[in-house]
Amino acid sequence: MANIRCVKGMVGLVTGGASGLGRATVERLVQNGASAVILDLPSSDGPALAASLGDRCAFAPADVTSEADVQSAVSLAREKFGKLDLAVNCAGIAVAVKTYNFKKDLPHSLEDFQRVINVNIAGTFNVIRLAVGAMGKNEPDADGHRGCIINTASVAAFDGQVGQAAYSASKGGIVGMTLPIARDLAPMGIRVITIAPGLFSTPLLAGLPEKVRSFLARQVPFPSRLGDPAEFAHLVTALAENPMINGEVIRLDGAIRMQP
Repeated sequence: MANIRCVKGMVGLVTGGASGLGRATVERLVQNGASAVILDLPSSDGPALAASLGDRCAFAPADVTSEADVQSAVSLAREKFGKLDLAVNCAGIAVAVKTYNFKKDLPHSLEDFQRVINVNIAGTFNVIRLAVGAMGKNEPDADGHRGCIINTASVAAFDGQVGQAAYSASKGGIVGMTLPIARDLAPMGIRVITIAPGLFSTPLLAGLPEKVRSFLARQVPFPSRLGDPAEFAHLVTALAENPMINGEVIRLDGAIRMQP
């Protein structure tokens, strides 16, 4: 297949790249011969991770909701590695609060709801809109391909549980913008794909008691365990290499359907 692309030699920008799914993605990109820019908060492990991965990795301290921060991360990719081929959005936050607490006569905090929407939807879009500006400067390959965007939603976009109004709405927003942005960018040869992970062993879940973690693992039909971030990273590289996948949302979840 002449059109199959190769991760080796690509330059990727990974948000939330210092931990969890983002970290696994950065590690796999570098191991497979690509270069990676870790975009994460200044307080993250980004500097240490970049140093440990060597010359083909750099750290850009940034908040995904800041235009200036993200623009400087995109510029860093081009200055240090000459181009930007791939942007992977893994940065995200969550809250778990019911719409109304009738015992305390207290509504869900509007501020918390807006913060989750802002980081997860607007932050993802901010990275996309600025990253594709750099991708548009790439020379197209024989297929007309210039770049690829991979977003992270969640199975909560489809099977949101009690207390997940804000989180599910934010992930549903990422799912909803996948196709229109893919259509927007199709004339430039830039693809847009979203992964909707199920239960993965990330810092988000690591804080839970072992009993809860093993209960969650048993909810997954097969394989009956939490996902390994390396499996998410494996899908990222497969998507980056396969030019026909575009405008799609892929569940990576061991066939789980979350209960209420």
